[in-house]
Amino acid sequence: MNDEQILMNINPLVAQLQKQPEEFTMDDIIRFISDNDVHLLNLMYPGGDGRLKTLSFVITSLAYLRSILTCGERVDGSSLFNYIEASNSDLYVLPRFSTAFLSPFAEHPTLCMLCSFFDKDGHPLESSPEWTLRKAVSTMKERTGLDFHAMGELEYYVIKPAETAYPAREQHGYHESGPYAKAGAFRTRCMEYIARAGGIIKYGHSEVGNFVRDGLMYEQNEIELLPVPAQKAADELLIAKWVIRNLGYREGYDVTFAPKITTGEAGSGLHFHIRLMKDGKSVMTEDGRLSDTARKAIAGLLDVAPALTAFGNRNPTSYFRLVPHQEAPTNVCWADRNRSALVRVPLGWSRGVDMCREANPGEPAHHFDTSDKQTFEIRSADGSAEPYEMLAGICTGCLHGLEMPNALKLADETYVDVNIHDDQYAEQRSRLKQLPDSCAASADCLEKQRKLFEQYGIFSPKLIDATLSELRAYNDRSLRTTVNQHPEDLPPLVEKFFHCG
Repeated sequence: MNDEQILMNINPLVAQLQKQPEEFTMDDIIRFISDNDVHLLNLMYPGGDGRLKTLSFVITSLAYLRSILTCGERVDGSSLFNYIEASNSDLYVLPRFSTAFLSPFAEHPTLCMLCSFFDKDGHPLESSPEWTLRKAVSTMKERTGLDFHAMGELEYYVIKPAETAYPAREQHGYHESGPYAKAGAFRTRCMEYIARAGGIIKYGHSEVGNFVRDGLMYEQNEIELLPVPAQKAADELLIAKWVIRNLGYREGYDVTFAPKITTGEAGSGLHFHIRLMKDGKSVMTEDGRLSDTARKAIAGLLDVAPALTAFGNRNPTSYFRLVPHQEAPTNVCWADRNRSALVRVPLGWSRGVDMCREANPGEPAHHFDTSDKQTFEIRSADGSAEPYEMLAGICTGCLHGLEMPNALKLADETYVDVNIHDDQYAEQRSRLKQLPDSCAASADCLEKQRKLFEQYGIFSPKLIDATLSELRAYNDRSLRTTVNQHPEDLPPLVEKFFHCG
């Protein structure tokens, strides 16, 4: 983070300490607490349900504060993760200073930090999602020299009493402005709070979904973050969901990240954009085109894509979103700019044209380096995803592609340049693998490729076993067919998973 980034950053800790968060030390945290009359401290960490949990402290002395920051605290792992037995459940949680932020919701100044889990012997908990991602990223670095960066597109619905003035067109809410879009001011407040908590935001906008049911307005919105190192990307998503839900609750709105809340309307995804870096420079393009490195990573990602749904699509309603003609993927393929593909390569400013000067003729020539803007996007995951596990799975898939001898051949075979859902391309579509249609099918796909995820010690067998068990417990192998025949069964199902993740 350079001086300009520090100057413009609205996280109070960055502004006061004049440091990027990765440089925060224990002494920095203590000095900030002392200088700002902070007496309350929250340690926060995700449980197996993907939601942030909170352990709160009153700071009574400098010695006690140092004890918390140095030693963390004990927690009951069996109440957080279903694969940890009650007979041996004690875990430690240790704060990560780089995640420190002031709570925007606390009545009194309260400093919050995300935590890492450690086992009884003081070692990182091998099965914890956060440590799994850290292992994936470090393995990528060790084996390829590449750094793995990511960002998330967080889609959600805001639900409030319907208004009759300036009604929006159903399924036409994309980038709509007020007064037709009604939740813009709420989204802006969410973005400010997320940024104050350390999130590096790209932008926010209204999304396609917009409809009225039973006197309530459902308006879909999106907040998109910028590419950062993958662990920070997962941290940001956890905090962003926590902020959006808390602010919605305070302002009287219901908010849901659920993948599908009704038929015929847009579902909400959690798309991840990936960027591979080496020595601080993007390796995504060469000579104005997508690089072989990026194409190999995409091939590996496609090879494991059906298994990745085990981490990114974690409840039965996820598979009501993954259907044709809803801008959600069903076929395992990739494309340029095509939103019906599983992996999409968006426009990346790679043509070397000075569009700024073209739009503003009075401007001098600009020579802006746009190479770091190129990403590729995987579009299968939704709000039920565990972000650390999903990003660890994506990283593992990309590493797999970089080490596959036939990766470029597979990339060629899975590339499409048409709308693959059109009937005229049925033969081409039949040659592609399909994403699973249920949690049970997703578990089958993960089990077939579990050795790939367990390779290099990235995913622990215990975590894979727990994921398989959780997915199969839904017993949903024929659920989509059943609900199609009995649509009255969908609302209770939606209600059950309305606040997933």
